[in-house]
Amino acid sequence: MEDNQIIDLYFARSEQAIQETDTKYGGYCYSIAYNILTNQEDAEESVSDTYLSAWNAIPPRRPSLLAAFLGKITRNISLDRWRKYRAFKRGGGQVEIALEELRDCVSGEVSAEEKAIRREILACLNNFLETLNDVERNIFLCRYWYLDSIAEIAEKSGFSDSKVKSMLHRIRKRLNAHLEKEGLR
Repeated sequence: MEDNQIIDLYFARSEQAIQETDTKYGGYCYSIAYNILTNQEDAEESVSDTYLSAWNAIPPRRPSLLAAFLGKITRNISLDRWRKYRAFKRGGGQVEIALEELRDCVSGEVSAEEKAIRREILACLNNFLETLNDVERNIFLCRYWYLDSIAEIAEKSGFSDSKVKSMLHRIRKRLNAHLEKEGLR
């Protein structure tokens, strides 16, 4: 079923919307949740919570990209659950390691004074991502959006672990330089 048809089901308040969402995007959402939580039951709960959040958000919102909309909800719910349970030991620390790698480039602190700067950083980050080639962008997003491990990225990309680590290191250095150039570091 097409995304617009699924969204129309949400607007019609049809329970079939959840079934169609699960059929089309269940595996995608589960993958995001599991990469963060590394626990099957927690990942399944996050996916269920994603469907509830989508149900509550549509309407009035009409997402232009349903996959991105669901992915963002799943990621946020899963990160909230991870923070709550502090699943560091269960997942070998992949979430904490990935977030730590980016800590020096992008601060996670949000204060009233920094809201405008945060929007600038987001725009700057999007501009930076456009400068990367497809391979670099995919590796960066796998690591820092989907929170894949180095080994998973290496397997998906066909590169060695050390090549992936090296690429991520160089990309982070370029990101840092880009943020400095834009006056955001």
